[in-house]
Amino acid sequence: MEEKASPIVNTCSFAGIKPIMVDLPYPQIQVKERNQAYANLLSIDYCGSVSELSAITQYINNESCLSAKDCSLAKTVLGIAVAEMMHLQKLGELISLLGGTVDFIARQQNGRQKMWTPEYLTIPKNPQKMLLADIEAEKGAVSQYRMHIQMINDECIKNILERIILDEEYHIMLLQILIKELS
Repeated sequence: MEEKASPIVNTCSFAGIKPIMVDLPYPQIQVKERNQAYANLLSIDYCGSVSELSAITQYINNESCLSAKDCSLAKTVLGIAVAEMMHLQKLGELISLLGGTVDFIARQQNGRQKMWTPEYLTIPKNPQKMLLADIEAEKGAVSQYRMHIQMINDECIKNILERIILDEEYHIMLLQILIKELS
């Protein structure tokens, strides 16, 4: 008699996952006035190569790869992804208030447009390399946000971007700790 193979089951439960972020409120989502140039800048943060959409997708992919092997790490990565989703939502609101379009197209200052693509992602299979790629992506986001803050003359927007940077820096610190724990 032939034995039936047991199903392979992922027992990692993601119930109750909360965003992993700094415990500070976000400023109210508002802008001084409509400004297409600012909306275009934020579209790059929304869905450019270094963007919240790229971060979310990379973290979700990493979580999927990790969940059957290291549930605790997968839950942390998913919690960071949820925080990135909140950033994406806030940027989308700002883009809309500024009179821009939320459509997964990053609009460059030179008029070039590029739709988001998974080619933007770094997806290693090794957990340490995953976390290192995530750290580099977070550092890139912080740098880009700081550059955009210098280009924007609207304190409402700047305050929101500064608050997002706090989360990104927290994610970098947390990911660095996780790498040390894997060593």
